[in-house]
Amino acid sequence: MEKRAKIQGYDVDLMTFDEVIFECLDSIKNNKVVHLETINPEIIQQAKKNPVLKKVLHEAEIVTPDGVGIQIALKLKGISQEKVTGVDLSYRMLDECEKAGIPVALIGAKPEILNLATQNIKTKHPNINIVCTNDGYFSDFSPIIDKIVNSGAKFILCAMGAPKQELFIYELKKRMQCGVMIGVGGTFDVFSGCVKLAPEIYRKLGLEWLYRTIKQPERFKRIFPTLPIFFFQSIIDSIVSKD
Repeated sequence: MEKRAKIQGYDVDLMTFDEVIFECLDSIKNNKVVHLETINPEIIQQAKKNPVLKKVLHEAEIVTPDGVGIQIALKLKGISQEKVTGVDLSYRMLDECEKAGIPVALIGAKPEILNLATQNIKTKHPNINIVCTNDGYFSDFSPIIDKIVNSGAKFILCAMGAPKQELFIYELKKRMQCGVMIGVGGTFDVFSGCVKLAPEIYRKLGLEWLYRTIKQPERFKRIFPTLPIFFFQSIIDSIVSKD
């Protein structure tokens, strides 16, 4: 595992995209249980108010920077780090799972979104082994965890949004003998075709959040004032860490 940096007290692994993929595949090969957290400013701000979520983030085996907010916070500390987002990880890992015959579980989203996403994944990856699916509209974790464990899934995508997906993964991890679990938020909306990825120009400039806010104005309340507060606290954090 490569070294880690801290953003406002939360770990971020300084790894390339390919290194993260290697760690995931190597963990499955060696029967390890891994929670991969794709961390962003919103999750950090939530964790400051939620002790359980804070504990979950601190115990995650791999933490990757999901988006430009974490990149900027690292840059303030003199660290240049590429993004390793949930969407990109999901695309690549599904490719790898198909090649290696790794059983997959897809958990989250509305039933119709999940069905479309599953169909599209199977169309793109005809040999993929999807052994378990379940929408994200449940409050009792136990039966869904039983379903996943009994299915034999070793790569689990949880698309329920924070903090539910993180809390679910934390409980699932206690029951798993082997597997990599990633919380991927709205990724199934993208897989279903109901939400388009930001155009390349937005992605290169780190402005996916702006594109998504334009397309989904309801996201504005989630981003503001969270992002400005996060950036202000990151500036303070970078100054304090240099002292």
